[in-house]
Amino acid sequence: MDTVATTGPTFRDATAADVDALVELVQSAYRGDASRAGWTTEADILEGQRTDPEGVLAVITSPDSRLLTAERDGELLACCQIEHRGAYAYFGMFAVSPTLQGGGLGKTVIAEAERLARETWGVAEMHMTVISVRDDLIAWYERRGYRRTGRMTPFPYGDERFGIPQRDDLEFELLVKDLTA
Repeated sequence: MDTVATTGPTFRDATAADVDALVELVQSAYRGDASRAGWTTEADILEGQRTDPEGVLAVITSPDSRLLTAERDGELLACCQIEHRGAYAYFGMFAVSPTLQGGGLGKTVIAEAERLARETWGVAEMHMTVISVRDDLIAWYERRGYRRTGRMTPFPYGDERFGIPQRDDLEFELLVKDLTA
């Protein structure tokens, strides 16, 4: 039986000591062969890195941001960023260990992030951006109450900090959830 379903994770804010483990977690959830063990892989549309130590540390040290970790028995299982942006919070850097995907942990993590954003900052909405060709991932967020806005921003082609695109039609779509409902 999957332990995620029987005992919930422990949440805490990440620290600088977590940077290397967080980079490895995010990379494993989205890029390379390890990511293929889960359903969130981007390996067919992007190669290279998903994040780097500097990017993770910037989130951890930002006064308006939290990098939430989900652990069990000291093992890092998942993470996500929530950032206060005035009237709304931004949700990003979401990663669940590929071998634990599909067991409900992601739902638990996103619900905790939404709760913290509401209670900590009093925001009414959560925003996120998702690569628009990721229909399966967008559908997962829609089942959690997020709605597509049709508002697109370009993918940063040529900036390898975001990966090496394997196709020329990538862009980000803004998804929004009302946290007051």
